[in-house]
Amino acid sequence: MPLPAKPNIEQVLQEFLADQKRRLKPATFSKYDSVIDLFISHLNGYAHGLSEAESALFEKHFNAGGDEHREFCQLFGSEKIVENFREFLGYFMVRKVMAGEELKRAAGTVTKKLSEWLLEKGYISLEAAAEAAQEGATTVRNLPRAERAARILERDADRTPSPNSLDDEDYLDFDHFTIARVKPGELWLDTFTDDKELIGPIPVPEAATALLQPGWNISCSLGRVRRQWRLLEMGNVYPTISVCDRA
Repeated sequence: MPLPAKPNIEQVLQEFLADQKRRLKPATFSKYDSVIDLFISHLNGYAHGLSEAESALFEKHFNAGGDEHREFCQLFGSEKIVENFREFLGYFMVRKVMAGEELKRAAGTVTKKLSEWLLEKGYISLEAAAEAAQEGATTVRNLPRAERAARILERDADRTPSPNSLDDEDYLDFDHFTIARVKPGELWLDTFTDDKELIGPIPVPEAATALLQPGWNISCSLGRVRRQWRLLEMGNVYPTISVCDRA
C-alpha cells in the first residue's frame, strides 16, 4: 500500500494561495480563495480514477476515526490536481455550485493560473500544464455561455403548455442528452440509445442556439406535441464533458 503523499494536495493548494495572496488585490484573491475551496470540496467528494493500491489507501484512512481519518486531498499529491480540472469545471461548477457567471469565469482563470504555477514549482510536466491551461481558457469562454443558454431554455420551457398526457413514445423523461446539431432556433438531441436516434428539430429561441455547440449536454425532459418535440422541463447545460452517467 502506498504512503500518504508529502506534500499532499491540500498543502500544495495552500502554498499556491499563499503565493497569490502576496501578488493579488484582496478582491481578486477572494475569488481565488473561493475557487480553491470549491476545488478541494470537489476532490474530496467526487475525485476518482484511483488504482487498486490507491483505493486501498483511501478506504483505510477515509473510514478511520480520530487522528487517522484523512480526506482525498490529505492523502494524494499534486499529480491528482490537473487530471481533475475537467470534471471540476464541466460538472461540479455547473451542477453542484449555485454561482453566477463571474465565479464560473473565475474558476477557469484560477485553474489556468494554478496549472502554470504547478509547472513553475516543478509539480507537473509541461504537457500536463499545457492541457490544463487550455481547459481553463475554454472554460472561461464556455461556462458563462452555457449558463446563459440554460436560463433562456428554462424560460422557454416554462412558457410551453404542459400536455395533460402523452403516450410513451411521445415522452422522454428528465435525463441528460447530447446536442447533436444546432441551427438557428432549432436543436437535435442524441438520446444515447443503441440505435442513435436523434430527437428534433426542437424549436428553441435563437438566442439560445447562438450560444450552444454540438457535443455539449443538456438535462431536460421532452414531449412530442402535435408531432413536434418540445422542451417540457429544463435543467442545466454542460459545455465540456458527458454527464449521461451522472446522478
